[in-house]
Amino acid sequence: MIVMTLESVPSSLRGELSRWLLEVQPGVYVGNATALVRDLLWDKVVQHVRTGRCAQMYRANNEQGFSVRVHGDPRRTLVSLDGFQLIAVRNARHAELQGEYDPPEDDDKL
Repeated sequence: MIVMTLESVPSSLRGELSRWLLEVQPGVYVGNATALVRDLLWDKVVQHVRTGRCAQMYRANNEQGFSVRVHGDPRRTLVSLDGFQLIAVRNARHAELQGEYDPPEDDDKL
């Protein structure tokens, strides 16, 4: 089983992905595919994601029972700890104090 999430990507990429997987919520795709198709879909998404973000989770023979791939979100990185994949989220407050974080503008101000 494959689960993919896409954020802020071109609609053509979302349409391409819907040929292979079912879009159960906006930007959330689920389906079954071989390892080859899974890897080809990931390569296609990474090539066309532009400034958006994507993640792929798929069944794997490990302690967790799944593996994760992420691309395009510098605030989230994969960390391996004793064979477990974890997501490390950069502390936004710390990054703001260091001058590395530019908070998004509020939509209410527009």
